[in-house]
Amino acid sequence: MKMVRLVVTTAALLLCFEAAALAQTTLRIGLAEDPDILDPSLSRTYVGRIVFSAFCDKLFDIDEKLNVVPQLALSYETSADGKAMTIKLRPGVKFQDGEPLDAEAAKFSIERHMNFPGSFRKSELANVDHVEVVDPLTIRLVLKTPYAPLIAQLTDRSGMMVSPKAAKQEGDKFGLHPVCAGPYKFVERVQQDRMVFEKFADYWNKDNVFIDKIVFLPIVDPTVRLANLKSGGLDLIERVLATDIKDVRSDPNLVLATAPELGYLGLTININNDKSKGALSQSAKVRQALDLSIDREALNQVVFNGEFTPGNQWVSPQHPYYQTAFPVRPRNVEKAKALLKEAGVALPVTVDMMVPKGPENEAVAQVIQSMAAEAGFDLKIRVIEFATSFKDAQAGNFQIFEINWSGRIDPDGNSYIFLHSGAPQNDGGYSNPEADKLMEDARLTADPVARKAVYEKLTRIVLNDEPIIYLYHRKLLIAHTRKLEGYTQMPDGLVRVVGLKLK
Repeated sequence: MKMVRLVVTTAALLLCFEAAALAQTTLRIGLAEDPDILDPSLSRTYVGRIVFSAFCDKLFDIDEKLNVVPQLALSYETSADGKAMTIKLRPGVKFQDGEPLDAEAAKFSIERHMNFPGSFRKSELANVDHVEVVDPLTIRLVLKTPYAPLIAQLTDRSGMMVSPKAAKQEGDKFGLHPVCAGPYKFVERVQQDRMVFEKFADYWNKDNVFIDKIVFLPIVDPTVRLANLKSGGLDLIERVLATDIKDVRSDPNLVLATAPELGYLGLTININNDKSKGALSQSAKVRQALDLSIDREALNQVVFNGEFTPGNQWVSPQHPYYQTAFPVRPRNVEKAKALLKEAGVALPVTVDMMVPKGPENEAVAQVIQSMAAEAGFDLKIRVIEFATSFKDAQAGNFQIFEINWSGRIDPDGNSYIFLHSGAPQNDGGYSNPEADKLMEDARLTADPVARKAVYEKLTRIVLNDEPIIYLYHRKLLIAHTRKLEGYTQMPDGLVRVVGLKLK
């Protein structure tokens, strides 16, 4: 009898092992916000870029040292006059609907980014005149003028390829059923709840895809995100609180992955779209006074335990394009008061401050509110849901918009789209012809010395006009369970899923 029981138990164990071997692996990723639209032409959120990295490959990618490396393209060559870029595509690539990624499809994707109504990629590809098909796997981007940042743009959303068949069928609803050429295919999205993706069997690099399903879960509260990671409800979370670093590092079941972020957090000032014509929009002296009222290092210590880097430009002090001639100025409340007096404004200066929901965002706003009050400002903090904040920003419904930019590998990607007249993310409507010309000139040369000299002139103008008050540069803080193997954090903040394994 005992022998029979042993045989049965052994068979049951074998069945369990077989079931475990066949069971699907699911990677659950906790996001700090719910992305906007899952259309690479129309998206403008950082969390959107994280989700895209799971299903929308780009022509090129970057490595840990910010070198450009092949992805959907194998190579590129720039003409001697800098006015054309020829790109060789990877053979055998398919979109998730089975359609081939060939030169015609690549041409369609780039032209869609350039021309689709509401596309946020237009300014990134503004110097592209047209796209030519050279042969079935080669395209040529013909430029209006030389354009130094072009290859950097093609490592992000401007380089993402979408299925022409799906894009034509869905039109402006493509973001509801996106089809790209990445490792995972879209399954479903429930707003404010989850986004589900399944492994794409015909992915060009399928031998390096080891996880069957990815589920993105927007969880705004970072404490809840971390609790879910600790309990096993999540496998990876982005944007760990700086104050939780010690807690994560002391947990034997967790790993903290970090990298310096390429972007910044800044206060976008509504200069030309402010319907109330408040003092902040009408006077550079008032904006300069607000800047001088802020102690960036104290802000860093109070909110982030000193983990971030105080800054005053669109690139960090460690960046090769940072302008050392314009260092971060110390707080000077008396100078701020004097500037407000010179501007002749009534005190206190009341300002609407729009802040995306989240404990760190709100803590930053509260510290700035307290500091600015000593100089004569009354900042009215208005906390708003993240995606809604972008709609209000585009509509001009703010005076200050506290917003983070995740950053790009080329300094143009941190400046042009926010500061150039008419640029798609210039929410405050800033316009300075001299600044516009300098941004355009910086795009014309690839020589770092010449470009840095142009950016020095631009920095002088922007720090005087203050359309954006730059505050600090974050450290990317990603935590994951030790069961997840192969994870490396890149400075662009994306969560790359190819090569990951779940034990």
